[in-house]
Amino acid sequence: MRAFVGLPLPGDLTDRLEILAMGLRFGRAVPAENMHITLAFLDDQSEDVLAELHDELSGLHLRAPEIEIKGLDVFGGDKPRLLFANVEPNEALTALHKKIRQAARSVGIERSHERFRPHVTLRRFNRLHPGEHQELEHLIALQGAFAWPKFHAQRFEMVQSVLSHEAAQYETLASYPLAP
Repeated sequence: MRAFVGLPLPGDLTDRLEILAMGLRFGRAVPAENMHITLAFLDDQSEDVLAELHDELSGLHLRAPEIEIKGLDVFGGDKPRLLFANVEPNEALTALHKKIRQAARSVGIERSHERFRPHVTLRRFNRLHPGEHQELEHLIALQGAFAWPKFHAQRFEMVQSVLSHEAAQYETLASYPLAP
């Protein structure tokens, strides 16, 4: 089962981000209902391992991080792979990420060490044509200063992700409250 642990976002924010992503006519847009902040990508795991992880995550009592969305950017440099809304890192968000990664390791889920750069994926790209590069740069120039009022995450979730030709289908497997 392909899964991840992430923070769900308020509906009014994801609706606004979906509108921003629709400013491009190329690439694959992420539907509003799939937008989230990934805390740990778990890849393919057995149901037994995910059940063990659920037990570990259920025992965590963590502080709700403040979430600040500020700016648009791309991963991939000259060959953009995705457009995202930047999430400003902070101590509570980084601590939450680390605790979830520790819980995953404790049940045998070993993922390569990747730098945690919190973000919300808006659109994915394969290869961009020259005109598309310009259009993407134009969108970032116009909307790059996008910001959203700060808010506190209420919970984090373990989510199953089923890939398809359209958009991935997400199903929440478990939800874990965060302390205010």
